[in-house]
Amino acid sequence: MGTTALSHNYLCGYNPPQNVSSKKFELPNLNQNPDLKIRQKLCKPASFLRNQSKATKSSIQQQQHVSLKEAFHCFLESGSVENALYLFEYMNKSDSFIWNVMIRGLTDCGFFREAIDYYHRMQIEGVRTDNFTFPFVIKSCAGSFSLDEGEKVHAKLFKLGLDCDVYICNSLIAMYAKVGFIEYAEKVFEEISIRDLVSWNSMISGYVSVGLGRRSLLCFREMQEFGIKFDRNLQRDFVVSSDAITLINLLPSCGELGVVLEGKSIHGYAIRKGFFPNLVLETALIDMYGDCGKLKSSELVFHQITEASLVSWNAMIAVYVQNGWNREALELFRGLSKDSMEPDSVTIASIIPAFADSALLMEGKQIHAYITKLELGSNNFIANSLIYMYAKFGDLQTSRDLFDRMLHKDVVSWNTIIMAYAIHGCGKISTNLFSKMIEEGMEPNASSFVSLLSSCSNAGMIDEGWQYFNSMKQDYGINPGIEHSGCMIDLLGRAGNLGQAKHFIQEMPLIPTARIWGSLLVAARNNNDIELAEFTAEKIFSLAHDNTGCYVLLSNMYAEAGRWEDVERIKSLMEREGLVKTTGSSVIELNCRSYRFTNDDKSCTKTSIIYDMLDIILGECVHNITKFRPLDLARERRISSWSHSVRLAICFGIISTTTRQPILVRKNTRICKECHDAAKKISKITRREVVVGNVKVFHHFRDGQCSCRDYW
Repeated sequence: MGTTALSHNYLCGYNPPQNVSSKKFELPNLNQNPDLKIRQKLCKPASFLRNQSKATKSSIQQQQHVSLKEAFHCFLESGSVENALYLFEYMNKSDSFIWNVMIRGLTDCGFFREAIDYYHRMQIEGVRTDNFTFPFVIKSCAGSFSLDEGEKVHAKLFKLGLDCDVYICNSLIAMYAKVGFIEYAEKVFEEISIRDLVSWNSMISGYVSVGLGRRSLLCFREMQEFGIKFDRNLQRDFVVSSDAITLINLLPSCGELGVVLEGKSIHGYAIRKGFFPNLVLETALIDMYGDCGKLKSSELVFHQITEASLVSWNAMIAVYVQNGWNREALELFRGLSKDSMEPDSVTIASIIPAFADSALLMEGKQIHAYITKLELGSNNFIANSLIYMYAKFGDLQTSRDLFDRMLHKDVVSWNTIIMAYAIHGCGKISTNLFSKMIEEGMEPNASSFVSLLSSCSNAGMIDEGWQYFNSMKQDYGINPGIEHSGCMIDLLGRAGNLGQAKHFIQEMPLIPTARIWGSLLVAARNNNDIELAEFTAEKIFSLAHDNTGCYVLLSNMYAEAGRWEDVERIKSLMEREGLVKTTGSSVIELNCRSYRFTNDDKSCTKTSIIYDMLDIILGECVHNITKFRPLDLARERRISSWSHSVRLAICFGIISTTTRQPILVRKNTRICKECHDAAKKISKITRREVVVGNVKVFHHFRDGQCSCRDYW
């Protein structure tokens, strides 16, 4: 917004008081009443200032120059930029001081383009720039992503001989990093003869901002080798010291890379240096441990915070949700009221996925009503979470309605709706949405391609998957990450291209994680390739020996092959590691009430009717079951396999609802092949639509066919 546009806001000023003193400005005491700062920013009492200035113009110019400066500072500090701009024209502008204050005020208030304009005007009017001018001009170049302006300023500094000033160089490092030119930032950093703590902080945070986590950690080690010392005395109440900022900048890198030992080292360093209590640092530690999957450590930090705030609660809730600890997240959310804290938009957006993943449809709708009551629906962060929530509830139409009603869609909005269709197996719609996103001028990011590749994987669109994967780097300059590679392994594995999937892992530039090998293990399971499964399991155990899912999947493969000695061996290994298999369960919600079933469950009041229906339906599915179970197994074992939780929930839904109502079941683990075949048969026999949502995808069964086209 330019200066002219700002001036138009003078029209909203309030009526001036009648008795105006011509001796001196009577400014409000902002220290005694800080709320006046907010009111000044909102009300913008420009007409009062203008009329008062006219009445006392000559007096101000001749006698009240000091008061004018005080008023100018006051308006800038309170965020009343329009008033400061108006007052600026009546001030003596012959020296650089007042220009520097103006540029700094505009920068601090986020008017970056205007700050750059005043810098140019300052030069046109012949006022000499100095070393106090440039840090805020450079900050405005960064804030407005004006690389061209930043380079011009850098050239000017070189001519003036100010390119060696450490404060200015620190600003240049931050600017180049923010606009994505980290190599320019490195060059400036290397040319600083005497680096201070801010120099190192700027370089470390620059590496973090462009995703170079390892370099940020190496930079920190180099800083320690150079003997840069932290000063605990720099920290004051409500102020984050430069020392703590260094560590805060490093922790996201540890979380992103999963290097928990580095994170623990930084945590211990902070303890030894006496940086606690420090809410910002403690919150960063919660996030870091959560990113590394160490939730007990996150909890420990959270409970040791002496003065917990909503910020720390939000961080802990987000960490729980991120790691699938939805029950703990919901308990913490419900505990907010006990600590007399009201949730904000961040809290609500963070907790919505917990309702979605826990299949709490009614509570999810209640939180939606709460959002509507507080008029938070226009908040993109919340709206995007709601789109995700309804998609996970199986209500794709409501997700699309919410998306279509959004006035200002951001890239996250597009990514979310693309992923919504992806988890429902609607690959073609997802790719069409991506094309529309590009047509509307929205630049995709790395997450966009995770959503897109997931769509291709779930829908079995191999050629399209390769096309988008190659397009990432070629057309958009985005380097494929672990998640993108995982999607490609899923895609190749679902198509039965196991050799190609294995070759992809061996040739990928990134170090394969347990998640990558896990994708190949699932593919080996689906294609009944025990040899590949054993090879893959060894890779997983070398990275994560406590991976319960890997043990269970391998055990199931041995059972299906009749290798019962190997089944017992896996069972013994799990017992030795203290691992417990996740109990499979399925949830169906009817008439505002949730019903949960486990395998062989007989607790329901309609148990006899459910099992009678199973006997009728499964009588036609025996050939599919015996394909995976040896014929000489005891009858109880076969009956147990028939009564998996998802089948019980489906049958309960059929006998408890009208003939036209779709059956929606949520399962906490991946649906097995037998249940997938059984659900297809049930949908054909009963002529009912059956929707089963599991960990990653939803299956829509109609007339004996599944939306996944058996890419389950």
